[in-house]
Amino acid sequence: MEYKLFGRTGVYVSPIVLGCMMFGQKTDQDVTCEIIDYALGEGINFLDTADVYGGGASEEFVGEALQRNGKRNDVFLATKVNGRMSPKPNDLGNSRHHIIEGCEASLRRMKVDNIDLYQLHRPNSHVAIDETLRAMDDLVDSGKIRYAGTSNYGSWQFVESMWASEKLGLNRFISEQSPFNLADRRAEREHLPMCQTYSTAFIPWSPLAAGGLTGKYTRNAQQASGTRFGDETDPGKLKRFSGGVMDIADGLVPIAEAHNATVAQIALAWVAAQPGVTAPIAGPRTLDQFKDNLGALNVELTKEDFDKIDELAPPGTNVAEYYEASFEPNAHRF
Repeated sequence: MEYKLFGRTGVYVSPIVLGCMMFGQKTDQDVTCEIIDYALGEGINFLDTADVYGGGASEEFVGEALQRNGKRNDVFLATKVNGRMSPKPNDLGNSRHHIIEGCEASLRRMKVDNIDLYQLHRPNSHVAIDETLRAMDDLVDSGKIRYAGTSNYGSWQFVESMWASEKLGLNRFISEQSPFNLADRRAEREHLPMCQTYSTAFIPWSPLAAGGLTGKYTRNAQQASGTRFGDETDPGKLKRFSGGVMDIADGLVPIAEAHNATVAQIALAWVAAQPGVTAPIAGPRTLDQFKDNLGALNVELTKEDFDKIDELAPPGTNVAEYYEASFEPNAHRF
């Protein structure tokens, strides 16, 4: 496996990240252990979760899996903080109070002494960036986290944080995690160039457009039960499934057939091959899904393939909403 440098840290990570969002929700503990063990056996060394996934269940399942196999030191372990964890007024957001408390809780749930990458899951524009940075800096100095990163930040917000880090002499964010897939290529406009300019690792989430680019969905309004869009009741997420997404998935079929690959593998291989991308996050529900995801590492797209894909989904465009607004003015209300 060809490992990738994680930004300017000097750390090498696998070219695909095992996303753990399904663990503790649609994936039980035994299957979680099975997927993680298989991933590590195949050379994957980067696991990404978040405290809010399953209300902490994902972190608990990941921690249990690593305790069972004894391979905590073999993985680059990432989690996130920001989401509401209880009805208490301060149990959310990017305040020092919540970041410190959230980190301690994540350490307990995962049964680990430190977190390799601690990420802010969302920006909070009503919290001063120096307040947030000082809390993350203290966690680095204490050894509880090794690196700090962001998720779903706007380019201007990330650059603002670097300016503040330099001015105040604080540890800077070393990575950004945002959506990027063939159904939403808007990150190419300035987000990816920003990451390249500042040697920032970029780990795209939803590279398969929440499953829309796997080829398993039909144009019917009702999808199969058990699938993400078949059971989804969130209108905000249902807008991510559209005829435009289906058009792209259909257009990938002949490319997949030419490579003896699946549509999902072509879509994932395309994201992984883009300049500035460190490693896309694949979030499987089953072991078979993850095995299919790993098959993308064996796909080598040609210039002709890239040209055909650009015709299906022109650079910088989108046919579904993944790159959500980074400022949520009511996020702190309850």
